[in-house]
Amino acid sequence: MKIIETGLKDAIVIEPRVFKDERGYFFELYQQKRYEDAGIKLPFVQDNRSRSTKNVLRGLHFQKNKPQGKLVTVTEGEVFDVAVDLRPDSPTFGKHHSVILSGENFLEFYIPPGFAHGFCVLSEVACFQYKCTDYYDPTDEGGLIWSDSELGIEWPINSPVVSGKDQVLPLFDQIKENIIKGWK
Repeated sequence: MKIIETGLKDAIVIEPRVFKDERGYFFELYQQKRYEDAGIKLPFVQDNRSRSTKNVLRGLHFQKNKPQGKLVTVTEGEVFDVAVDLRPDSPTFGKHHSVILSGENFLEFYIPPGFAHGFCVLSEVACFQYKCTDYYDPTDEGGLIWSDSELGIEWPINSPVVSGKDQVLPLFDQIKENIIKGWK
């Protein structure tokens, strides 16, 4: 497997070794020892999967006091995936990284705890799969509005389909002080 640096502290893109022939392909989606050697040391406790249609944008979501690290990949279709560093002591606080994940490129994106995460679907349908380092707690969720110009994310779609909840998320500037002080 190949590790691709993102410019965000601790966040990496992983390109697995894929074995292809006329029958199809095989690869290891996750192998604990190899991922530990790459710096992913927290245990994964929950696996999630979502299916979305073209132009759906989900995010930018995070957990306030129980942050989840995520290992994300796409098993079918293609998405534009984004992580924003919300760790106040990080040298990349407030910065983001984006990557195209697809069922064809097999890439995985490791997003450490303390990041906001979101994606938009570029294909007709996308199946998105991710492992989490902590359990989801609906009472602890937070988010940032996807279109915040301060974040500088260049989303590749013009008219995303966004949930009502995600349409009213705050700007980064509106919650930055809470992030720095801690949410407790």
